[in-house]
Amino acid sequence: MESRSMPVPEGLGGERVDAALAKLLGFSRTFAAEVAATGGVTADGVTLGKSDRLHADSWLEVTWQVKDAPVIEPVVVPDLTIVHDDDDIVVIDKPVGVAAHPSVGWTGPTVLGALAGAGFRISTSGAAERAGIVHRLDAGTSGLMVVAKSERAYTELKRAFHDREVSKIYHAVVQGHPDPLAGTIDAPIGRHPGSSWKFAVVRDGKDSVTHYETIEAFPSASLLEIHLETGRTHQIRVHMAAQRHPCVGDTMYGADPTISARLGLSRQWLHALELGFRHPGTGEDVTYRTTYPHDLQHALDVLRGD
Repeated sequence: MESRSMPVPEGLGGERVDAALAKLLGFSRTFAAEVAATGGVTADGVTLGKSDRLHADSWLEVTWQVKDAPVIEPVVVPDLTIVHDDDDIVVIDKPVGVAAHPSVGWTGPTVLGALAGAGFRISTSGAAERAGIVHRLDAGTSGLMVVAKSERAYTELKRAFHDREVSKIYHAVVQGHPDPLAGTIDAPIGRHPGSSWKFAVVRDGKDSVTHYETIEAFPSASLLEIHLETGRTHQIRVHMAAQRHPCVGDTMYGADPTISARLGLSRQWLHALELGFRHPGTGEDVTYRTTYPHDLQHALDVLRGD
């Protein structure tokens, strides 16, 4: 059996038990519900169900039976680059076509499989199939990810991402020219009402804030620098599409496929360029930066030649 005891953070007051455990311990919502169903969650000594709400500063105790970890098949991903590696973390430059971790319906390579193939040993905190994963990039998005290798790194990085203490800078090429050229999009994001695999700006969605600035303009598109204040699934793609400026190549969210074809793109032009946080081992502020992969650079070159 495993157990954790902690005060409920202020930011999780009012959250459902299953949602809160997903954020605090990296559980899937399904596994969190299973833990609650077996009586494994108490707050100030009172047993809670999955849909009960937590109160800030109450004392939370969670006990669960560790499941056998799913087999992470090692795989060689030649384009995956190790940007930094130490005892606590590994920072990678993830190529397109690689998911963060195994999930239902995904049969391609994963970050965990690629790291296993390269001989890395990753923290086993949280849900077994997501070991060490403290944040994600879409399979169709390239760029920087940090993966925890130690228990302390997993706990501290999960907290830092939850508390919005991580600096995340993306570059995106979007259709048209945003007006104003720089600004903030503050619009809640939730499941798309007409699709189980898309997201949208919806009234009862989660708080989502995106800051953008135009750094280069072309006749039919713009290169933006984007700072994420929150980290919702598909956040940049959804927010830009809601402004009628979808990421070039992002046909899921309304991009013009003729532009994608002209630029030779088979995915959205979106890259996680810079990642900064307090190192969980040394306590020092660290920042990592990468460059554009070949397909995005080629598309940019074509736009600059227009």
